[in-house]
This record gives sequence, structure tokens and C-alpha cells, in this order.
Amino acid sequence: MSEEEPLLVSREHGLGRIRLNRPKALNSLTLDMVRRFTRALADFADDPNIVAVLLTGEGERGLCAGGDIRALYECRNDGKEHYKTFWREEYALNARIASFPKPYIALMDGVVMGGGVGVSAHGNRRIATERTQIAMPETRIGFIPDVGGTWLLTRRNGAGVYMALSGAAVGAADAIHVGLCDLTVASARVPELLEELTLAPNANHVDRILCSFVIDAGKGELQRHEEELQGIIALDSVERVLDHLRLNGSTFGRKAAEEIRRNSPTSLKVTHALLERARIAGRLEACLINEYRAACSLLDSHDLYEGIRAALIDKDKTPRWLPSSLEEVDDIAVQKIIEARDDPEPDFGSLQQ
Repeated sequence: MSEEEPLLVSREHGLGRIRLNRPKALNSLTLDMVRRFTRALADFADDPNIVAVLLTGEGERGLCAGGDIRALYECRNDGKEHYKTFWREEYALNARIASFPKPYIALMDGVVMGGGVGVSAHGNRRIATERTQIAMPETRIGFIPDVGGTWLLTRRNGAGVYMALSGAAVGAADAIHVGLCDLTVASARVPELLEELTLAPNANHVDRILCSFVIDAGKGELQRHEEELQGIIALDSVERVLDHLRLNGSTFGRKAAEEIRRNSPTSLKVTHALLERARIAGRLEACLINEYRAACSLLDSHDLYEGIRAALIDKDKTPRWLPSSLEEVDDIAVQKIIEARDDPEPDFGSLQQ
């Protein structure tokens, strides 16, 4: 299938289909794709013949690897306004998905990261497979878990906080445990599932079809360490989170602390501050606004571009963070990063409830 059209929109009987179509880039999102996606959702919401919407990704590797961060690095000197616009419209799309009035089925097969989580995990029917690998890896590149990630990862348990700080990827079982997915189907049966969904006459029938394909995801590693991770929810600093994990005495806890410690100290502190706000937030939109402010501030940071360089450009996997330790990150600087700015913010006023 041609990659000339980065996002494919179609109608198959009562099913509105949205297919991310940049398989060579693991379906990374662009501003054009976000705009097409937003228009498609509005059209499907208004169309009485559309029973449900299905989101899938083209190619064999996964649904979506997130935003195009390589492009962000390449335009680091003169493209910042473009990325502010991208995030502003992307976050509005995330909120639209969360409020979508019809069944919104996201097939979270294979890799689902960053912005891919934003267009899937806010849906009301989220499907994993045994191939699913979901992550919000932003602290590893000097950024923050955005697209409503701070909201999603604070709704249930400490495993979500661990995912946000570490950037660790999880499979279907832990994705369900954290609240990023609803059920698991076998990847071999996905074509059969999609065929049946096209013929569903109403939302109740959609749910009966999905239930008929469910398989047991088992128990994931984070769920097995639920008690250990639960203790990090209310801790008021990243340092205390690390101490809790290290001093617990388990091999998992020590490894988890090491994973977190490797990430950008500034990103860790900003992320933790956003998670604290998200934990008491009443609405997704409040978290998206906080994330947007932080994202715009981080466009002027050293760590964001250094993290992308180390991960994707030079691929040396040895980012040189500045500051280089948690102790050197100034709390006042962290608060400044998440303060309101002069930039226009995401507009949620046009969402269809």
C-alpha cells in the first residue's frame, strides 16, 4: 500500500476506519495526520450510518511509535513554533478521542509509544494482542509523558507512575493492569475480528463481538510487583521513589531504580511534578494543558535534543544530561517549566460531547 497518503480514512459498512499509513516510520504522527484524523472523527461522529470507529496501523511492527522526534531534532533551531502547533492540535485530538460518543476501537498491536498511546489509550475499546509493547519513553529522551500520559498513568496504581518515570515498555497483561488497554485478542485472529466488526449493526453488537475474541493475558511483571510499586504513588520526590525501590530489597526494585536513574534528571523532576498534579486532577484536559506548557518550555532545553541525539541520531545511547544529577535540578526551575506561558494553548471548546 502506498505511503503517499499518511492517513487512510474509509467506511466499511457501519465501521469508520482510520489507518495510520507511514509503516517505514512506524506510523509516526505528523501535523497533517493529526488534522486529517480530527476531520475524520468529526465526520464519523456526525454520520448516523457509522456504528463504530476502528483505529489500526499499517505494517508489521506496530500501531504507532509516537510523534516524529527525528524531525523535531532536525528543526531544533528554527522549527519550534511548528511543534507548538503540532502539540496544540494533537492534544485537542486526544481529548476528542476521550469524549468520542460512539465505540472507538483501537487495535494496539505491536509497538505503541508516546503519541501512539495518545490516539489509542484514550479510546473506549482498547484491544491488545500478545505482540503488544506499550511505553511512554519520553524521560529517556529529555521529555515528559504527554498526550494525556500523566492522566492515564495516574488513574489506577503505582505501576503507572513507574512507567512514566522509567519509560519501560509493557505487554498486554500489564497494559490492562495499568489501565491502558481493556482486553486481549490473539493477533492471528485479528483479520477475522475486523471482518466481523464491519457487520456490527449497533454498539451492543460491537461489544459482543469483542468479547467473543477475548483471550487471557495472564499476569505481567508489574502486576506481580503491585504491592512494591503501590508504595511510590504518594511519595513527594523522585529521590524518595528511588530510595523506596532500592531499599525494598528485591531484584526488581533495584533494577527499576537503575532504569529511572539513567533518564534525564530534569525530565524526571518535571514528570513527577506533572504526575502529582494529574493525581488530583478532575479532567483529562487539565493534564493536557499542564503537559503542553511543559512541552513548550522543554523546546528550549538542552536535554530534549541531547536525548534525541543519543537515541536516534548518533545512537551512542550515552546522553550527557545537564544538569547531570537529580540533586542539581533546581525545584524553582521545575515549577517554571510547568507554568503558564504566552503561547496559545489547546482549545477543547469545540469537542463534541
